[in-house]
Amino acid sequence: MTPLVLLHGWGLTPAVWRNFLPALPSGLDLHTPALPGHGGGAPPDSLDIADWADVLAPTLPDGAVVCGWSLGGMIAMNLARYRPEKVSRLVLIGSSPRFVAVDEQDWPHGLAAGTVREFIDNFEAAPEVTLKRFIALQTLGDAHRRAVGNALTEALIGIDGTRLPALSRGLRLLASSDQRAIPSGIRQPVTLIHGAADALMPVGAARWLANALPLVRLMVLDKCGHAPFLSRPDVCAEQLAAACNA
Repeated sequence: MTPLVLLHGWGLTPAVWRNFLPALPSGLDLHTPALPGHGGGAPPDSLDIADWADVLAPTLPDGAVVCGWSLGGMIAMNLARYRPEKVSRLVLIGSSPRFVAVDEQDWPHGLAAGTVREFIDNFEAAPEVTLKRFIALQTLGDAHRRAVGNALTEALIGIDGTRLPALSRGLRLLASSDQRAIPSGIRQPVTLIHGAADALMPVGAARWLANALPLVRLMVLDKCGHAPFLSRPDVCAEQLAAACNA
């Protein structure tokens, strides 16, 4: 069976998949690595997504279905484009090529630059409080907001002196990355799953990706925020199982 890799988002650990895994069929060759700096070794000094993907790539099986969520989705896109031997199919959940909005003409599908700068400053001053605020943003507009928020909170990474610099770098990576040139070069089939109410990476980003990717299917879930795999696990699991069996 085709291996399945699940890549989590910033500030969390692979434990974020815990409540989702029971929805998946048994017998999958499942891999849930930690992102660099999130328990999977130190991140690179660079704020280039490609360098983060290169750190992660040797730990992944070849020819996998790679499912990336949020920051994990940004890394997964880079792997599909530049390490294609690792990715047979791509599933992007709540992901975007660019986290920060520019303007209405250039890129409106993200958080305002001032909001992101505030997040970065607040994280330096009060990391645990800022992480909780980040979780609250991910649950906005979700019909299962409380359950999703609880699951995300349980998977928050522990803050200590060694992880804090790595997490700060990961947040700056989110803020500085622009991968809009990458999707047109991705040749693998891609499934996009996005919450219609996603306040962190708005659904407009998924619609943009659907137009930019050569082989793509977009699924937008109503009354769903940034974490569809927790809010609508059966739907997401069905899509992943289909990708692994294709």
